[in-house]
Amino acid sequence: MSQSRQPRRHRPALIVLTLVAATACLGLAYWQWVRFESAAGTFQNLGYALQWPAFAIAVIYAYRRFVVLESDPDEQARLTDKHRTDAEIPADLLPERPAIPSADAIGDELGGVDPDDELASYNAYLKALNSPTTPERKTT
Repeated sequence: MSQSRQPRRHRPALIVLTLVAATACLGLAYWQWVRFESAAGTFQNLGYALQWPAFAIAVIYAYRRFVVLESDPDEQARLTDKHRTDAEIPADLLPERPAIPSADAIGDELGGVDPDDELASYNAYLKALNSPTTPERKTT
């Protein structure tokens, strides 16, 4: 063991939280197993009874991994470097993005009409429809 390595620090509150969570998961597994064996039990209860112990194992594994990463900065750096290199996407993997046509190209497709002028006239038309000078429509 090198001198630069810090001793593991066990926090009693985290240990208690881990044990409570794992015990709760195992208790829920037992409860689902009892429900499965009862007359009203279904296979869904059996599925939950098998799933809850996996959650208990995950809680214990997460605490253990937290302690290892906290006490060994070299392991954390190796893990970070590994994820950094795996996250790079090759340039030729994804297709090229389509180019957005310019307003001039859209105007040419519309027969020489500037889309901004067409939009302005449409907005003016909508404004005129909503103006208070138009006669009120009576609903029946």
